[in-house]
Amino acid sequence: MAMLEDILARRHSCRAFRPESMDEAVIRRILTAAQRTPSWCNAQPWRVITTSGAATEALRVGLMEHVRSGERRPDIAFPEAYRGEYQDRRRECGFQLHDAVGVARGDRGASARQAAENFRLFGAPHAALVTTEAALGTYGAVDCGAYITAFMLTAQALGVACVAQAALAAYSPFLRTHFGIPESRKVVCGIAFRFEDASHPANAFRTSRAPTEEVVEWRS
Repeated sequence: MAMLEDILARRHSCRAFRPESMDEAVIRRILTAAQRTPSWCNAQPWRVITTSGAATEALRVGLMEHVRSGERRPDIAFPEAYRGEYQDRRRECGFQLHDAVGVARGDRGASARQAAENFRLFGAPHAALVTTEAALGTYGAVDCGAYITAFMLTAQALGVACVAQAALAAYSPFLRTHFGIPESRKVVCGIAFRFEDASHPANAFRTSRAPTEEVVEWRS
């Protein structure tokens, strides 16, 4: 239990990666462990496309070119609004990132450039794209969320940094065309991964977590 608690405590969203690729055997180890994720009726709705080398570069270049003029059309609707505590947490995270990398409040140009790092995959040499079977609806996506967590925690245990990227799913039609994904599947999320660039300021902060008492009700 102490080991799992340590992995959870150390995991964070990495937003700057070192360029060197990793051994395919390590990627396979992450994928094999994540495949043990529980799912409704053991449906295992996730399908995963992983990229290395030229495939990652093609994705990076294609995304960065597409988002300059492409319309945001996620397969799964993004949040309608962030209100109250959710807005507070979102702002805290955004302000921490901008403060770390030197984006001044109100500098929309610098903010946009930082946001564009999502589509550069933060320099990561590897990416994973997770899709779900459309007919399984919301709970198929929920199962994929559990898979993404298992993937990232396994990666952390092996010394591999990750960041889950809903931003990529905003351009699902591009990804569907780029990878030949059938219409019967919905894009859930991307994951950029490899070794963290610990010297980069984007990796210098950690987001807070609400205390347990704030999110749990005890009933006896």
